[in-house]
Amino acid sequence: MPRLFKLCYVTERQGLEDGALPGLLREAIDARIDMIQIRERDLGSRELVSLVKDAVSYGRGTATLITVNDRLDVALGTGTAGVHLGGHSLPAACVRAVAPTGFLVGVSCHSIEDVLRAEMAGADYVLLGPVFETPSKLVYGRPLGLSLLSEAASRTTIPVYALGGVTVDRAMQCLEAGAAGIAGIRLFQDPASLRTRVAQLRAQVASTER
Repeated sequence: MPRLFKLCYVTERQGLEDGALPGLLREAIDARIDMIQIRERDLGSRELVSLVKDAVSYGRGTATLITVNDRLDVALGTGTAGVHLGGHSLPAACVRAVAPTGFLVGVSCHSIEDVLRAEMAGADYVLLGPVFETPSKLVYGRPLGLSLLSEAASRTTIPVYALGGVTVDRAMQCLEAGAAGIAGIRLFQDPASLRTRVAQLRAQVASTER
């Protein structure tokens, strides 16, 4: 059972009040969340660069890693820790071939086969989902479930983050299934206090070490 259980906040500003995302990014960094994946697909390049640069600047010197969805050019140009790739992104192997040493490459996966391909292509970690039912992931069909999450985690050497329908109550189930961490949008954007939510999740993991 992993002890360094990671928390990944995936952004979606359209689910927030106008202009709220920059402040929430700062709150997430202050709360010592492990990774922030800036996933704002509809933003123009200038707006995205500005948002990512501010996040990188605020996170500098902290343990929080900033990644950007899909846009390798923006990731390299703003000095993020890495890039996260989806089904229509550049292949992970192509990114790995040009990325600098230490640059993180994450991949979204929806099956064990996806996970194994991502590992072979040089991915550093994967987000696997949807593990549980969630409205935003209905396009990917039925939820994968904890058994598949457990099998995926056991068959790869890279970290597998559980994504999709993860709640505070379900975080322990993902941990026990072998996930190296959890990722979510609403999990971190919905609570009145993101700091409190992170503390709740950390407490869940700490309880397994007593």
